Amino acid sequence: MSSPFLPALAVTALIAAAAMPALPASAQDAETRRPLPRITVTGEGEVSVAPDMAIVNLSVIREADTAKAALAANSMAMKQVLDALKTAGIAERDVQTANFTIQPRYQQPARDKPQDPKIIGYSVSNEVTVRIRKLDEAGGIIDKVVGLGVNQGGGINFVKEDAKAVMTEARKRAVADAIEKARTLVEAAGVKLGPVLSIGEGGAGPRPMPYAAAPMRMAADKAVPLASGENTYQTQVNVVFEIAR
Repeated sequence: MSSPFLPALAVTALIAAAAMPALPASAQDAETRRPLPRITVTGEGEVSVAPDMAIVNLSVIREADTAKAALAANSMAMKQVLDALKTAGIAERDVQTANFTIQPRYQQPARDKPQDPKIIGYSVSNEVTVRIRKLDEAGGIIDKVVGLGVNQGGGINFVKEDAKAVMTEARKRAVADAIEKARTLVEAAGVKLGPVLSIGEGGAGPRPMPYAAAPMRMAADKAVPLASGENTYQTQVNVVFEIAR
C-alpha cells in the first residue's frame, strides 16, 4: 500500500533541486550590479597664437546749445569718420553702431540758492565698433579717424578670427593631460588604468585670453603704436576612467 505522503515529498524534492542552482546566479547578479571602481580627472589644454584682427570702439562726441545743433555737428564728424574707414578698405560689414545717445547738459545750482538744475546744452555721442583685419594698418587707421573727429575710444581687443582649429588643438592637449594625470594616480595607487567611461568639456567653455593689448592713444601726429601680442585659448575636460581589476 503506497503512502499518500510520497507524491508530496517528491514534489518538494524537485522544487528544492530546482532552487539550488539559483544561489550562484544571484551572487553573480549582485557582482554585476556592483559599481565599477573608477577615477575622475580634469585635464587642461591651452594654445597661444598671434591674433589676426583688431576690434576697436570709436566714439564721436559733440556738444552744442541745442540738441539739433549737437546732432548736426556729430553727424558731420561721424560721416567723415565712416568715409575714412571705407577709404582705408574697411568693409561695411566690419563697421557697426554700438551706442548712440542724446543727453542734456545741466548746470548745478549754487548751494545757497536751492533750485532745479538748469539745462545749458546738449551732448550727442555716436559710438561704432570697427573690425580691422589688417593689423599692420590698425595704428594708421586710428590716427586718421582721430584727426577727423573721434574724441573718445573704448579700447582695443586683438582676436583670432577663426579659432576653431586652435580650440581643436587645445581640446586634444586637455585630453592628453587628463590621461597623463590618471596614469600617474593609478600608478601611485598600485592599480591599473581601464577604459574611458565618460568624457566631457567642463567649465564655462573655451575663451580667448589676451596676453597683451595696447590701449588706444589719441595721437594726431603719427600712427598709433600698437602691440598685439598673443592670445591664449584654454579649455578643460572631465574624464572618468575605469580602474582595471
